[in-house]
Amino acid sequence: MAASEAVTDALRELHARYAGVRGGRRADYIPQLARSDPDAFGIALVSMDGHCYSAGAADAAFTLQSVSKPFVYALALSTLGLDEVSRWVGAEPSGEAFNAISLEPRTGRPANAMVNAGAIVTTALVPDRAAVPAFTAVLSCLSRFAGRRLDVDEDVYRSEASTGDRNRALAYLLRSTGTLPVDPVAAVDTYFRQCAVRATAVDLAVMAATLAHGGANPVTGETVVSTEVAAQVLSVMATCGMYDASGEWLLRVGLPAKSGVSGGLIAAGPARFGLSTYSTPLDAAGTSVRGSAAIGALSERLGLHLMRNPALPGSTVTLVTTADVLPSAPSGRRERALRERVGVVAAQGALDCTAAERVLYALDETGPERAGAVVLDLREVTGADSVALALLHAGLARLAQDGRRAAVVDPGDRLGPPDLVRERTGQDLPRFGSREEAVERCAQAVAGPG
Repeated sequence: MAASEAVTDALRELHARYAGVRGGRRADYIPQLARSDPDAFGIALVSMDGHCYSAGAADAAFTLQSVSKPFVYALALSTLGLDEVSRWVGAEPSGEAFNAISLEPRTGRPANAMVNAGAIVTTALVPDRAAVPAFTAVLSCLSRFAGRRLDVDEDVYRSEASTGDRNRALAYLLRSTGTLPVDPVAAVDTYFRQCAVRATAVDLAVMAATLAHGGANPVTGETVVSTEVAAQVLSVMATCGMYDASGEWLLRVGLPAKSGVSGGLIAAGPARFGLSTYSTPLDAAGTSVRGSAAIGALSERLGLHLMRNPALPGSTVTLVTTADVLPSAPSGRRERALRERVGVVAAQGALDCTAAERVLYALDETGPERAGAVVLDLREVTGADSVALALLHAGLARLAQDGRRAAVVDPGDRLGPPDLVRERTGQDLPRFGSREEAVERCAQAVAGPG
């Protein structure tokens, strides 16, 4: 892949920018987490088409901790429905820390499913059956979101179990108010195991992308939860996922998100991308310092704020094909000419970062093993924002670096003035008024002189 590597380049730039950030501290109240590498830093992004991009330590395994909460909440909603789950746990921001001992005065319910008290209740709502024990159902659900079988870090589980008295106190308090439907010891043990499930930043990006994709895993194609449940989970993540910093996060970053004390952080751009980072030093709210900075910068760079309108999924690329062309040449040359294969990608509509990623991936689908040159047809494109243009320019530059000839059908100068295109792509990109002319000229360039 060459053109779509522009997305990876963007992640690498962010990784380089924030890898040296210092500040924060590891979650040393869980002894096993205090042994983690404070310099490990990974970033991952998964598109709605299931394309995965990453930089840094994105394949390093770590435990989910509180990042597991939205997905177990989704399991409870899928099993019992919103009305029944809402009898036991609310959906309002608490304005307090993740482990606060705070329940609604009248009902005794935890404020929401993202704080520890609410997550313990949510986990307790998962049916515990002889055929399918509660934790088996939880692990299966988390694995389906990730698109692969996950496992438990037994050392972290034991470390949490030996130091988790505050969570046990929360469970007994909940039981005393009538808002914990099972035995507190069993509920907390399942919760500790849930938090100790192990994954990578790439796994988390797939999990976030599944929520962003309406509950369907974009990598495996499996429908994990319904569109309705995915929307409900994203709503609670948007208002409660970052604890007492949720309002500031939504204002500045604009993405439903969830942090975990092991250094994981996920964010979901509905109908756009799933994002994740891994870095263990945490701020006072228990959020990864590097991860928060990187996702904030990525949201700004790619225009992912929730209040911006995304492009309609699947509506951007209208044609991906290759054409066999016998280049025009003098008669002597033409007799010995071989047919040249030229890739053709046509796009339409308004291009933002999501649409641009689809175009870049389509360009890669045309070669180089399938075609030596590529034509990008932009005649039906109605506009492109600055982020989309930057990604397209970077992708076309990568095609040139990869030795592939590129041309555009761009009568409306959608890519910008020639000087700007030359500066960003490092080449004088040929422009044509028709697809046929562009394909012919590209074939001639690949064939070389007669």
